[in-house]
Amino acid sequence: MSYQLTDARSVAFAEAVLRQESERLAAAGVPGELLLTGGSSLEGLLTKGDIDLHLRVTAEQFAEAVERLSEVHDVVHPEIWTRQFATFERPGQPPVGIAVTVIDSEHDRRFVRTWQRMRSDPAARETYNGLKRAGGDVEERKSRFFTSISEEDARE
Repeated sequence: MSYQLTDARSVAFAEAVLRQESERLAAAGVPGELLLTGGSSLEGLLTKGDIDLHLRVTAEQFAEAVERLSEVHDVVHPEIWTRQFATFERPGQPPVGIAVTVIDSEHDRRFVRTWQRMRSDPAARETYNGLKRAGGDVEERKSRFFTSISEEDARE
């Protein structure tokens, strides 16, 4: 897998995609708060060049958000969906992934805590980059790393 290191220009581009997607989803009647996450959200992180977005919705909005998103984006990995978590992708370049979570659900807390820590903790960012440099099953190692961050922050 080939990775690129994010810089101010690439983060600004990801932020512009966030604004465009926010407008697109609002026009489609998709409720919720859309946030930029993932490697493209911070300078100095390794990324495949994709852009990850996190749509936070209330429990009451979840079904509507999923239904409306499925009209404008491709469904991704429905086998991992729960009543509080769903994933979508906008194909094209760059690929844009959207994770939908119910606010304060397990997945929501994990996304929020992990990326708060990544923004504030240089050691966490270096660990993240190290996981990507190591190759192999990066997604599994990232998942374990994110779980450890989320659990640490929950104890604090």
